[in-house]
Amino acid sequence: MPIKNRLAELLPEIAAWRQDIHTHPELGFEETRTSGLVAGKLKEFGCDEVITGVGGTGVVGVIKGKTDTQGRVIGLRGDMDALPILEQSGAAYASENPGVMHACGHDGHTAMLLGAAKYLSETRNFDGTVVLLFQPAEELGSGAKAMIDDGVMDRFGVQEVYGMHNAPGIPVGQFAIRPGPIMAATDEFYINVHGRGGHAAKPHDTIDPTVIASQIILALQTIVSRNADPVAQGVVSVTSVDSSSHAYNVIPQSVTLRGTVRTHSAQMQDTIEKRLGELARGIAAGFGAEAEVTYLRHVPITINSDEPTAFATEIAETVSGGCLEAPLIMGGEDFAYMLQERPGAFIFVGNGMSAELHHPEYNFDDEAIPAGCSWFAELVERRMAAA
Repeated sequence: MPIKNRLAELLPEIAAWRQDIHTHPELGFEETRTSGLVAGKLKEFGCDEVITGVGGTGVVGVIKGKTDTQGRVIGLRGDMDALPILEQSGAAYASENPGVMHACGHDGHTAMLLGAAKYLSETRNFDGTVVLLFQPAEELGSGAKAMIDDGVMDRFGVQEVYGMHNAPGIPVGQFAIRPGPIMAATDEFYINVHGRGGHAAKPHDTIDPTVIASQIILALQTIVSRNADPVAQGVVSVTSVDSSSHAYNVIPQSVTLRGTVRTHSAQMQDTIEKRLGELARGIAAGFGAEAEVTYLRHVPITINSDEPTAFATEIAETVSGGCLEAPLIMGGEDFAYMLQERPGAFIFVGNGMSAELHHPEYNFDDEAIPAGCSWFAELVERRMAAA
């Protein structure tokens, strides 16, 4: 059967877990209730090992198959954290933590991995070991790295790793994936323009950092359009402007620009970082000011390994009858750190025509749960087929 019968039967129970997590969202590295719920369920299922506090608030569950003739170990990851957004979904189980909500569907990811864990613990119809990675702080871009730094890959002998994310706009329960780069590197920058402040009625006695910052904002738009290979992909966005003075009649001493850069190749990343600094400092100098540039590289490019991606596609086709080719996405995903450590793949499961991710009206569609659980379970049973 495309959807495993047992997982279809478990849908009401898994949906109840998901809705409970949704009602009690927690921010990155604060997922104490969520990790407690996860650990409790894994113990209830009869997992061979349940370890808490991995990478802060992460949880690891270990399920051994009926046999282990080849010593295969596969890691499956689900993220647990929520976002600092005031929920407007109108759901009966809406957030009871004001200003925090599961606006990215991590409640669904956690529930689907729990559902697969229950099924795999019951059946154990595989030859090897499954390591369940319930990860904190994906939205902070540092939860996966925290678990890796805590030794999760080596400690549990993970050889391959797979992750899943819901995707609004794709039919519920349908899948999408692509080999190679699939999600972008996410960088952050700050440009502090230092001029000379003064009275707004006497601009000639100042070096106005507001005007200079405006020139820099416009110039940064030319990096992608005029410095980058037009067949490559890159985004440079200035997302905030802040002044050292908020008085209407004062030209400030300094203005700070903050923004993000998104790229799918190291070459593009290097080009944008270099030109961003050159433009900011050069324009500021031309006005007699100074620009201090801070460029921070955060989450790396999410790169799917070729062979695991082909296998993940085959499993998706088995479960849902087909698998779409995912577009390149400029959003970032800290599962990228895990894919730097081990071969594997990251796949999308459809959430239907819901509100977009990170929107206050977003809600995970529980009808996607059987497909997501079945993909995890089928992948394990086929990748580590019982002898």
